[in-house]
Amino acid sequence: MRPASRIQAVIEIYERIAAAKIPMDAIVGDYMRQRRYIGSKDRADIAERTYNVMRAWGRLTWWLERAKAELTPRNLLIAYTALADGVNEDRLKELFDGSKFAPEPLTGDEFAWLERLKGKTLEHPDMPEAVRVECPADYEEALRGYFGDGFTDELTAMQHSATLDMRANVFIAPREKVQASLAKDGVATDETPFSPWGLRARDKAYLSKTKAFAKGMVEIQDEGSQMIAHVCGAKRGMQVLDFCAGGGGKTLALAAAMERKGRIVAMDMDERRLQKGKERFRKAQIADIVEVRPLSDERHRKWLRRQKETFDIVLCDVPCTGTGTWRRNPDKRWKLYGPGLEELAKTQSEILDKVAPCVKPGGKLVYATCSLLPAENENQVEEFLKRHPEFSVQPVDEKLGAPFMRLTPLRHNTDGFFAAVLEKKAS
Repeated sequence: MRPASRIQAVIEIYERIAAAKIPMDAIVGDYMRQRRYIGSKDRADIAERTYNVMRAWGRLTWWLERAKAELTPRNLLIAYTALADGVNEDRLKELFDGSKFAPEPLTGDEFAWLERLKGKTLEHPDMPEAVRVECPADYEEALRGYFGDGFTDELTAMQHSATLDMRANVFIAPREKVQASLAKDGVATDETPFSPWGLRARDKAYLSKTKAFAKGMVEIQDEGSQMIAHVCGAKRGMQVLDFCAGGGGKTLALAAAMERKGRIVAMDMDERRLQKGKERFRKAQIADIVEVRPLSDERHRKWLRRQKETFDIVLCDVPCTGTGTWRRNPDKRWKLYGPGLEELAKTQSEILDKVAPCVKPGGKLVYATCSLLPAENENQVEEFLKRHPEFSVQPVDEKLGAPFMRLTPLRHNTDGFFAAVLEKKAS
């Protein structure tokens, strides 16, 4: 594809983003699946540009408003090409020339507002700090309150793309053997600094083509997500409840840590995601210790109510705003795809109260989010402990942000994660 055709493809994707109410990654995936003829290099370029434009959304919209230009997919791409790529007017005419598969030629109005951007870059001295670091107005007060003087540096770190992290399935093979297998297939990795199971790709990699991935020796999983499973402290023979299991990423990590000895119950409201997890469990050779119980079925909800003091560990990686995943999902800064913060906070509180009776005396309840907001993290734990004085905080390692695990892209080069390990008093 020519550069102009790639830009047109991104414009088309943004037209879909503007019209749809689903996350951007799903839209990009659907677009590519419907166009199998697009080569791998072109796909990579289109996807990268699509995400880079979204990572600059706040600054681009600020510039368009300043230039008195309408916020449209086409204008976003024109502005990004001029400001981020530093393309001059002559080159813009070549890219927007109306030829086959290229964007329509620039209009007189577009030339007029482009003149106001001449010689400018994405950032400008008059730009408010929150705009410069791509912080939505709805979250600015909370994030400034939490990060304090580190607000700018922390939010700037979230503008970059996320690393490609993997979890070695140590039940099948030790991490060094998985690393060697990946290297044979051209995927160079380094051990992650916090997770004892983690590997981080040095460059872009296509794991689906590797022997390690095909044989279930490795799973794609951010190191921060791995650390949620790690602080649970799962061991051989334990009874574990993964209450908000989703697609089973942490279930897999817990089962591997237990060396396939014990029992894990995976529950979630989304039965479809749980069912997809079954194939992952089989591939990782841990399916025989995992029970899948969708909460959409009343039978399983009744079963849960009967599980008094049954589990050594209950993990609740609850639904949240996902503010910690902005590196990976930059569109979530600006678009709400589900409940708002107030409704989510209520759901989180209800989940904690629902599962607390399931924890054995001396057992652990691990509360986790991929959020940076205290309202979903420390505040939730504080209120829970008031309602349930039989629990107390078990501090995590100081390098993770004790007493609670608090990971951020700046401090740990992971997505933003929170985890509280709450121990139930022994009888």
